[in-house]
Formats: sequence, C-alpha cells, structure tokens
Amino acid sequence: MDGEGSEAVLLRRSGAVVELVLNRPEHLNAIDEEVASGLRDGLELVGNDPDCRCLVLTGSGRGFCSGQALAAIGGQGLPQDVAQLVRDRYIPLVTQIRGLPLPVIAAVNGVAAGAGLSLALAADLRVASDAAWFSCGFSRIGLVPDAGASFFLPRYVGLAKALELALTGRRMEAVEAASLGLVAHVYPAQTFARDYAELAQGFAAGPTRAFALTKKAFGQAMEVSLAEQLELEARLQQEASETEDFREGVSSFREKRPPRFAGH
Repeated sequence: MDGEGSEAVLLRRSGAVVELVLNRPEHLNAIDEEVASGLRDGLELVGNDPDCRCLVLTGSGRGFCSGQALAAIGGQGLPQDVAQLVRDRYIPLVTQIRGLPLPVIAAVNGVAAGAGLSLALAADLRVASDAAWFSCGFSRIGLVPDAGASFFLPRYVGLAKALELALTGRRMEAVEAASLGLVAHVYPAQTFARDYAELAQGFAAGPTRAFALTKKAFGQAMEVSLAEQLELEARLQQEASETEDFREGVSSFREKRPPRFAGH
C-alpha cells in the first residue's frame, strides 16, 4: 500500500501504521471532489487491509485541512443543493472514519477549520503541532456546522463551549484545544511527525480487536441507558475474552513481560 493513492491524498505505510495525507498544500488542503474521492478510496483500502492496525490522518504543508474548497464548486462558492453536497461528500467520509475497527489519529499539523475541523473531530483522538490551530468557522461565511461538527464538538467540550466556538468561529490555538480536552497531546512543530508516529506505532502494537470493541462501546454510550450499556459491555467483554490477544495479555502478565499483541 505504501506510495499508493491519488495526487490529492497520499498513502504512506510504516509497518502496521497507514497515513492518509491530504496533499493540496497550496490550498491548505481544502476539500474538493478530488480530495474527497481520494479520502474515500484511502479509507476503503484501510478498512479492507487486515495488516493495518492504526490510521493517521494528516495534511501536507502548513495546513491539516482548511475546510470545503469554496472556489472549486462554482462562482458563488456553493451549489444550489447544498444539502446534497453534504450528503454526497461529507456523510460518507465521516461514516467511513467512525466505522473503522482500529484507532484513528488526526495529526493536526496546521489549520483545521470548518469541515477540516469536522474531519479531525471524527477521529478517535487528535494530536496537534504547537503551530496548529482550530476554527469552527462555518458562521464566518453564514453557514451551519456540518460533517458531524454539531454532534462531536458538544460531546468533547460541552454544550456551552461548543456553542461559543461555533457562533464566534474564532481561532483556537492548540494549547487551548488541549486544555478543553479536544486535543490529547501538543507536540513541538520541529518533532511533530516523529512524535505522532511513535504514538501511532504504540497503538499499532496494541490489542486491535479489543480497541475495536472499546470503540463500539464508547460509540453507543452517549445514546443509551445505563442498563443497556452494562449489557453491551458484558457482550463485548465476552468477545474480547475469546481473542488471541487476551490470551497473550494474560500470559505476559503472569510471566511479567511486555505483551506481544498480534491484533487478533
């Protein structure tokens, strides 16, 4: 898979870690149809690759993703049927990202604004360069948060803060994002690629099936009753206990050595 992908989205592989790199640096990796198509294809490849155990989404150049490429879709910036654009372009991307049975890291190297912020929010966790910044900038052009932003942002930072960020569309630096819990780690720009790669390799060496089941449990937790969640945990724990990684985890604990998880 290494080196595959379209010109607009590059695929890079290092062991069990795959990176999808948005590659329109001259436009701060804004999303046009070519970028969206490249992401869809890349996510499908990752989802069908049993050897991939962690995915990193990142951008080339100075930006992670500056959002929808307005100039690319008509003189007025948007087509008349905006709802269909959202359905055709962004709903599939967010659904693919959330459906992957492995850890997904958004490595935010620069600006993540509008739909670019939404892509980062769809990942399981976000890490940022200290040169990165975020903006829920939809209101600055008279639009509403989409691509999952109105779903994820209140859950991550609380309703009041999410509304403030959405209504103002203001710039939020990486340190503030980390203080709100939106970003897990902020790394120096000079070592950012090395630092997030180390994090990704750690996840890739982990119990992949257990990670997938954990994602399933947490994904449902905000939508159901405590009783329903407790029953789901019991079912998922049964499934996890039948994996080879669980047997390896128990053996390594008893033998007082680091586990060697195989991902199944």
